[in-house]
Order: sequence, then C-alpha cells, then structure tokens
Amino acid sequence: MKNDKYRFCVAPMMEWTDRHCRFFHRLLTRRVRLYTEMLTTGAVLHGDRRRLMGFNPEEHPVALQLGGSVPRSLAVAARIAADMGYDEVNLNVGCPSDRVQEGRFGACLMAEPQRVGDCVAAMKAAVALPVTVKCRLGIDRQDTEAALDRFADAVVAAGADALVVHARKAWLAGLSPRENRDIPPLDHGRVHRLKRRLPHFPIVINGGIRTLAEVEHHLDRVDGVMLGRAAYENPEILLAVDPRLFGEPAPFDDARAAVEAFIPYIERALENGARLHDVTRHLLGLFRGAPGARAWRRHLASEAVRPGAGPEVLRAALARLLDKATEFTHTAAA
Repeated sequence: MKNDKYRFCVAPMMEWTDRHCRFFHRLLTRRVRLYTEMLTTGAVLHGDRRRLMGFNPEEHPVALQLGGSVPRSLAVAARIAADMGYDEVNLNVGCPSDRVQEGRFGACLMAEPQRVGDCVAAMKAAVALPVTVKCRLGIDRQDTEAALDRFADAVVAAGADALVVHARKAWLAGLSPRENRDIPPLDHGRVHRLKRRLPHFPIVINGGIRTLAEVEHHLDRVDGVMLGRAAYENPEILLAVDPRLFGEPAPFDDARAAVEAFIPYIERALENGARLHDVTRHLLGLFRGAPGARAWRRHLASEAVRPGAGPEVLRAALARLLDKATEFTHTAAA
C-alpha cells in the first residue's frame, strides 16, 4: 500500500482554517491532514506566537503553512514550528495577492524555482519535520509544461517531502485572489502528468475537486488530494472520509453528534476570550439540504454575534433541525 500520509488534506485557507475550524474538522475525521492559515515569516518571528500559532493537541496531524522567500528566516520559522509541535511545514508558492507579491513570496516565486529550492533546503537543514511546498501550475504566460517541471525539479533536488499542486495557473496582474480561484481553467491532467514523471515523489492535487468520488478518481493517479472550499462549505463530507478512504469508522455517526461534542470546546474558547461567532461561523455549512437547515443557519448567523452569546445559542440552533436532518448519509460525498 502506498504511503497515505498525504492521502487526504484540507487546504490552508486564509480567514477560514483557524484553530476553531481545525478542531471541528478533527471531530469529523481522525485521518485527514489539517493545515493552518498562511503565516508570514515576519509574523512568526516577531508576532504573538501563542495567538497566531497556537493549536490544540487534538488537531494532529497539523501542518503550519509559511509565506516567505528568505531562506534564513524560513529556517528559523520552521524551527519555531517544530518546537511548538507541528507535524509539517508547508511553503506557500501559490497565493497571488498583491500584498504577498510585494513581499516577494507566494505565487510570484513560481518564477524563481532556484530560490524556492534554497528555501526548502534551508528548512530541511533546520528541522526534522517534513517540509512541503504548495504551488500553482505556473504564472501569467509561463508554459505550464516546462515551468512546472522546472519548479518541481528544484523542489525535489532541495529535499522537499511532497509537492501540492493547485491545478490552475495564477495570473498576477488582472485577476484578484478570488478570481484566481475560479477563472484560470483547471488542468488536472497536468498534475497527473507530473506524477507520472516523478513516480517516486509524493504529489498531491488541489483545485476544483468537490466530491469523494472525484477524490477517488484522482487517487488512482496521484498520492493525495487536498480539498479547500468543498470541505469548508460542506464539512459533512469529512465524516465520510475515514470509512471511505481509510477503511476506518467515522468518529461520529452524524454531524449532529459531532456538533454536540464540540460544545465543551466552545465553552473553553469562550472562557479564553473568544466570541461565539468566532467559532460557530465554521459550522454554517452543515446540514445542507436537510429539513431545518435554513433555520439552523439563520439562528446561528443572527444570534451568535450578540454580546455574551453562549452555547445555548448553538443548542437552540440544533433544535431547529428536524429529526431527519440528523440522519447520517453519504449523499454529500457521492
């Protein structure tokens, strides 16, 4: 059996995959690999590490995604991640935002494969953790066949442990980060060809994958699949991952049971200064298409933002779901 370390991952997503989100996702699946939001090396080196980098032991395996382009700074940040107990460090070479480009990191580094290789080599020399890279097919007018091969070769030569490829180009001028998630056409076949070219190096595919049936299709061709918006917007899909992809029981029979198990965590988070909405906003995608789902979302959205809101709001939202809504099915994952 092939190594299943990267078999299924939830993508790092800015403003979404915070520690509250990751804790809830871990309630839905024991096996999925989780990733933090991207943190710049500047934030890691000079920011409030406990607030920015803190995570719960239950989240393992969890990876820290870094943004940066200075090998020495990335090496120090990787050591900090290792000391804090992360399971992996991932370098962002896919974000196309103007702010990221101004800092000379993210997707613009697709044009500098040797620099990325130097960054990977520095991190590998600093830590025993796996060091991985997340990239695009290419940027702007690059030929994705030649550019991606060149980039992958630099990453492999530097000692990276895996490459995650978002199967779209990034257009650094003319498209916003949001548009870059949808407008550049998907080319999953290019990632499959890369894997055939590098049969012994772990390749993970990302981008536009919505269902577990699609995941299984890609797993016949690459080592792993990373889901982003599909997992966040419809988190119940994660309940089906362990049984379907790993042959293990789901942690809970249904999403309602997982939400109820989440309540003690919410109580602790509120005691530590979080607002209820900070946590429950990650639950709004649950129960899609089920009787009472609209009332569930409406109640959480309107009541969790009120000052002093507590777990009773979540319990009241659950009460708006009809019994049929709590039946566990694999419909969302089909």
